[in-house]
Amino acid sequence: MPNEYQSMLKAVGNIAYEAGMEIMKFYSKNYDSHFKTDGTPVTEADVAAESIILPALQSLTPEIPIVSEESAAGGHIPDISGKNFWLVDPLDGTREFIKGSDEFTVNIGLVINLEPVLGILYSPAKNVTYFGSGLGSAMKKEKGSSPKSINCREIPSKGLDVLVSRSYSTSKRLDDYLSSKKVHSRIPCGSALKFGLLAAGEADLYPRFGPTYEWDTAAGHAIILAAGGNLSTFSGNPLSYGKSEDKFLNPGFIAFGQK
Repeated sequence: MPNEYQSMLKAVGNIAYEAGMEIMKFYSKNYDSHFKTDGTPVTEADVAAESIILPALQSLTPEIPIVSEESAAGGHIPDISGKNFWLVDPLDGTREFIKGSDEFTVNIGLVINLEPVLGILYSPAKNVTYFGSGLGSAMKKEKGSSPKSINCREIPSKGLDVLVSRSYSTSKRLDDYLSSKKVHSRIPCGSALKFGLLAAGEADLYPRFGPTYEWDTAAGHAIILAAGGNLSTFSGNPLSYGKSEDKFLNPGFIAFGQK
């Protein structure tokens, strides 16, 4: 279903690509890293990627403010009372990046009227991009190939393939939640790549109990909506955006293809 934001997908995808290429300059090399006050790590690669994304988005849409992880950590939070803003995680999966894993992404999401309407997830180490803006527009582009349409799948008869965070792959809460469901497998995966796999019909469910921020989810949320899936809190309400009073912290949520 076309919408007015789809025309920005190519430009925003190019921004994510440039940021990803900058990240790869640090990949598997020595670089500085430290922990922020919230206990999450940050590296030179995070900062370098953000320094590419922010001015590029400002040039593309000067009227739309940008909430970005590292800037927000430094106390630079714009006025989002207009309910329209970008949410950026310049390097999602920093822990995986530090370990030398290839499961990290550049996340750029657009929120309009507090709802995610456009998303780009770029995995520079895997050279794959997931993107979409509006129902039916979800796409996946792999190295050397043209973009292909993707959709969330119906639940297979064998049971659910459940995506789990590598950092939170086992917990009593997760076990309790899945105990009443027919589960075929648990698929550990780092970063926002889980949203891409769900949107591409390679899994069925992604329950998240651990902490996340809005910049972790906005891009993937938009892509899942574009692929025919959804994302809600455990109480059944849509995951909301613009929670500046809570430092953009999300509650637990469930991302799913076919309910």
